[in-house]
Amino acid sequence: MAALVNEHTLQQRISPDTREKLLSSLFGVNVQNPNRNDTITIAVCGGLYGITAIMLTFAWFNYKYRPIRAKNLTWTTLIYLSALLWYIGNIACNGHVWLVGNWSKCKVWVLWFRVLFTFVFASLNIVRFFALDRVFNQKKPFTTRSNIVAFALVVVLNVAYCLVNHLISDSLTVEYVPSLEACNVGMAFRIAALVFQWILWIGVSVLIFRLRNIQSSFNELYESIAIFAVVIALLIETTVTNVHYEYYVLEQSRRIVKTVMDAAASNIIIWLIMAYPVTMCLFRRKSYERGWIERLADDNHNNLFTGVDDQDSVCLNNHKFNFISTGPSDNVDLRTSNPTILPTTTQANNFIGGHMDFRQGILDMPSIFDIEYPRHVPDNRYVL
Repeated sequence: MAALVNEHTLQQRISPDTREKLLSSLFGVNVQNPNRNDTITIAVCGGLYGITAIMLTFAWFNYKYRPIRAKNLTWTTLIYLSALLWYIGNIACNGHVWLVGNWSKCKVWVLWFRVLFTFVFASLNIVRFFALDRVFNQKKPFTTRSNIVAFALVVVLNVAYCLVNHLISDSLTVEYVPSLEACNVGMAFRIAALVFQWILWIGVSVLIFRLRNIQSSFNELYESIAIFAVVIALLIETTVTNVHYEYYVLEQSRRIVKTVMDAAASNIIIWLIMAYPVTMCLFRRKSYERGWIERLADDNHNNLFTGVDDQDSVCLNNHKFNFISTGPSDNVDLRTSNPTILPTTTQANNFIGGHMDFRQGILDMPSIFDIEYPRHVPDNRYVL
């Protein structure tokens, strides 16, 4: 593209009509300048991210709701923020605005927004699935330190990739062509970025396969398969668009389709993770949480729990236990007058005054990521 453009370099900004005709003749495509349709696309896609932001805000206001906390809300929010920054990069990279002023910094928008945050988006999904794999398959804790290390790796590896490309000549990566107010993205640069994306999402697929048999309360098999299907469809579309339709950003219909698909896919992935527990929190808050806790008890106690009633209780061998939330620590107080009905391994020293506490398996909480042997609490009871 650069070689062809040099023959048509102009000293002053060309008129919109001249730009369309010149680019059409150079590249053999139906060029359309940014117009009202591009503005509508920006607004509609922005609305999608706004709706998702409302859902996540609601989730944070209901952070103590256990099924929401189990979705690892911190990492899910980071996934959303990476998708939002990816979208901001798309506004410039896909030609929805005139590339003048700050919008003309092609390498910033292409490399440090679109490419970087598509990689970060995939990497954060890897971390989220890896946390589940480490806890439920590897039987190891995923502590605060693990979270920090994982986040640092995501930042360092992806920034290193972009930094290396930033230092390479613009003519081989991304350059701005002032005479045509357009960005030129090298084909080798595109292919390298596409290959890296495929590798990242193949890593996600491996983790999804490993997580197919985890405990039911945390099982996300169907959501994960749906996420992977959405991603594969997007990757195929992205690969075909960038390789076969090299100048798609000049054609309004193609650039709009590309931006809408990116925005839709990234938001769908977040909704597949969060929509169900958020919906249950809105419409079946207590009953869904009771059922969720019962399934968790089934998973952790070899199917000893047999039912749930309307008073936040469960039955163990026909003896009722009342669930009483004790606050942010996510302990649950199980009360019974006959501790001898428990297995012998849980009878000794676990009951004081007919009470037993056990930690619930909650993602992002010490109870699930900092697995320990039973330990004392201040009133001399044991916490499992």
